[in-house]
Amino acid sequence: MDGAVTGIETLAEHRCFGGVQGFYLHASTACAGPMRFAVYKPPQAERGAVPVLYYLSGLTCTEENFVIKAGAQRVAAELGLMLVVPDTSPRNTGIPGEADDSEFGAGAGFYLDATQAPWSQNFNMYTYVTAELPALVAAHFPADMARESIFGHSMGGHGALTIALKNPQRYKSLSALAPITAPMRAAWTQKAFARYLGPDRETWKDYDASELVKRQRFPGTILIDQGEADEFMGGLRPDLFAQACSEADQALNLRMQPGYNHSYYFISTFMEDHLRHHAAALTGSSHT
Repeated sequence: MDGAVTGIETLAEHRCFGGVQGFYLHASTACAGPMRFAVYKPPQAERGAVPVLYYLSGLTCTEENFVIKAGAQRVAAELGLMLVVPDTSPRNTGIPGEADDSEFGAGAGFYLDATQAPWSQNFNMYTYVTAELPALVAAHFPADMARESIFGHSMGGHGALTIALKNPQRYKSLSALAPITAPMRAAWTQKAFARYLGPDRETWKDYDASELVKRQRFPGTILIDQGEADEFMGGLRPDLFAQACSEADQALNLRMQPGYNHSYYFISTFMEDHLRHHAAALTGSSHT
């Protein structure tokens, strides 16, 4: 963001596992309006800068869902990880119909930069997550910005995969839970991509993990957990991403979990594994 960092408003802060769970608001340049985000500062942050792990949420979620439901703070406190959770889109932009469809618009930013009017003025979540939000974190929190990693769920898993594959030297580790891995071949994302990015499907490849991995590998093993009973499996297509990774010689640990669906019951079950996966890359150990 060219070094320009706006101030933030503290909405709430709560003591949590010896650290602080906070909720914040700021005026976003990328999204041309107010944006909310959450930050968990582990106890170690009182003594110095700690590594940053971004979590990107799925469709219809806000910055609160992960914080309340995933059970991540206990392990993050042990491992000394700062958790940064943005909202999933700008809101109340004034664009007609922005909240009419749960798979498009408010709550469904897909972590891309829209190119089509009227969405291109506000829906720039790729720039927000990769530039503006990190600048805010660096300016206002005890964050070691030389140690960043990223993960997410569903639409947020799509965001994490595509962002890290486009910035492979920036993020130390990458994982996802039930991610949308081939959005160009899923009905729910085709609809959103057409409205955000226009009819030229070649431009969609910049936001499709199964296409991006063919261009650029991630330097490390990508961890993905996927519930075998996921009711949205037809739109997630981990099989297509596994095939693309195999063809690209990309290290992938895809774990199919019997009986698990798409919910936060699934996410919370495997959250500790993902946090330790990232801590191994960010701190050199998955243990304190």
